[in-house]
Amino acid sequence: MDIGDEHAPELPSLQQKVEYMVEKTFPGRKVSGRTFAELVRERGGSLSHSYFSNILAGKVTRPSEEILKALGLGFGVDWRFFKEESEVVGDVVVGLRFLARRRTGEGGLPPELLEFALSLLADTKAEQRPGGAQGA
Repeated sequence: MDIGDEHAPELPSLQQKVEYMVEKTFPGRKVSGRTFAELVRERGGSLSHSYFSNILAGKVTRPSEEILKALGLGFGVDWRFFKEESEVVGDVVVGLRFLARRRTGEGGLPPELLEFALSLLADTKAEQRPGGAQGA
């Protein structure tokens, strides 16, 4: 399944992302927490049916990376889809710094690349603030 579809709606909460993936992965079907938990288990992960139900009910908003990976397994998508955008941008910046050090043996990114990565992070943080820029 391609979640990089440019027509996908904005899905700010974990609950909305999971509901969206349920609709896309199991169109027209009602999927129980037990069914989904079993699917995750069959694919090598672990997720309790009650925890999945709590995600769908909006009671869980910040699960562990292990839970996000289990969701990814169950839906057959990259688990980072379920992370908050600011966390993904932060991961990218850390990864770019690591790669730059590895390549050059130095401790930093080229100024242009670092400026670009930091601007992405700043934009994401601004969008998350109440009254922040939308789609700037």
